[in-house]
Amino acid sequence: MGGLTPVRGAGPPQQERSRATRHKLLEAAVACLAERGWSGSTVLVVAERAGVSRGAAQHHFRTREDLFTAAVEHVAEKRKEALTALAADLPPTSSFARTRLIVDELVGLYTGPLFRAALHLWVAAADEQQLRARVTALEARVGREVHRTAVALLDADESTPGIRETIQGLLDMARGLGLANLLTDDSTRRKHVIDQWSHIIHTSLH
Repeated sequence: MGGLTPVRGAGPPQQERSRATRHKLLEAAVACLAERGWSGSTVLVVAERAGVSRGAAQHHFRTREDLFTAAVEHVAEKRKEALTALAADLPPTSSFARTRLIVDELVGLYTGPLFRAALHLWVAAADEQQLRARVTALEARVGREVHRTAVALLDADESTPGIRETIQGLLDMARGLGLANLLTDDSTRRKHVIDQWSHIIHTSLH
C-alpha cells in the first residue's frame, strides 16, 4: 500500500488561528503602550509588532479604543490568575513570610509593564471623552477584582473594623510605588516600604 494521503486542510482550526492572532495583538498592544505611550501607539504599529496585517487587526478590534482597552484588560486578567495560582504555594496562613510574599506580589502588579501601559491609557482617557467611560469602567472592575484577590490571599476578615480600609490602603500604597518607579529605579526604597507594610498588615490580621 502507498503512503497515506495528507488530509486536505490539515493544520490548526480557523478558530484556533484566530485566537492566536488575537493573543499576539493584545500582547503587542500592551508592549507598545508601555514603550511608546498613547500617541505613539496605533493599530498599524501594533499589527506590525504582532506580525499580522492591519486588516487582520481591524477584523479583531474595530477601533483603536477597542484594541487598547482589551489589551490592558487581558494582561490584568493574566496577572490576577497568577496571583490566584500563588495561593497553592504559600507558607502557612499565620506566618509573616506568607504576608510578606503576598504584599510583594501585590506591589508587583503596579511596578511592571502592565501598570505603565494602563497609566498611558488613563492619561489618554482624561483628554478623550470616547475613551474615558470605557477606561473608568475597566479600572473600577479591575480594582474590585484585585481587592477581592488580596482579601482572599491574606485570609482577611473584612467584617472586622478597619480591615477593609487597611487592605485598600495597601493597594493605594502599591500604586504610589508604581508611580515612583516610572522615572527612576525605586527598588531599594520600595523594599523597605514593603517590609514595613507587611508588618502593618500582618499585625492587623493576626
